[in-house]
This record gives sequence, structure tokens and C-alpha cells, in this order.
Amino acid sequence: MNLRMHAHKVNPAAYQTMMKLEETVKQMNGDPILFELVKIRASQINGCAFCVDMHTKDLRKLGESEERMSLIVVWRETPLFTEKERAALALTEAVTQISKDGVPQELYDEVRKHFNETEFISLIMAINVINNWNRIAISTGMFPGCYDN
Repeated sequence: MNLRMHAHKVNPAAYQTMMKLEETVKQMNGDPILFELVKIRASQINGCAFCVDMHTKDLRKLGESEERMSLIVVWRETPLFTEKERAALALTEAVTQISKDGVPQELYDEVRKHFNETEFISLIMAINVINNWNRIAISTGMFPGCYDN
């Protein structure tokens, strides 16, 4: 596989803007495990191998079990995720695939049982940031292992 370009080298200002947004969203979301689950699920949907690889490594560093990490893709079929995580993962799927069905009211209501207004917006921002990163990584040809190129 060949990396098409180094986004951070070609346009440092744009890359730094994304990094600042990433850091802001990270600070807004108090649960780092939930934050990584969201990143992995969106990256799975988008087919971003680079981000799936990176964020499973990040989640592993946080002490997450291999079992839960391998089952993120089928989270609905396992009892290993909390109701709050399940709500966040469902919202991640809906927002990542927003053109399909939008965010149905029932999903919004379920998510709001676990997240107040501020947390809801923070979660949406987290979902949007990883979707942006996925699009950058896929468009520029990033692949697992090309972190330091």
C-alpha cells in the first residue's frame, strides 16, 4: 500500500485545525473508553482501517478487554456493553450514516436518557470529528502502520 500524501505536511494549518478540534472534543467527553468506542464504530462503518487500528490500540492502552473490542462491530448482539454505551453506539451509527434515516426521535429519546443536552452535543461532535478523520485518512491513502510516515 502506498500513502498518497501526508496531510499534516501538505497543509499543516488544516491539520492543526483538525487536531485542535480533536483535543477540544476529547476534553468535552469525560469518558475516554466511550470516546474510543465511538471512534472505532464510526471507523468500522466508514471502512477506515487506519483509524480502526489506531483506536483499538488506544482502547487497549485504556485497559479495555480484547473481547469487547472484537465485538464492537456487533454490539447489538452481545450483553457486554452498558445501556449508555449502546445508546452512544446507536447514535454513532445514525450520525455516521445520516443520509439513510437521519436520527429518529426514538433514538434521540433513548440517547437523552443517558446524556444531558451538553453531553449530547459533545457526543455528536465526537462522532463528527472521527467521521472527518476517517475521510481524511481514506482520501489520502492512510493505512495501519503508517503513523510515523
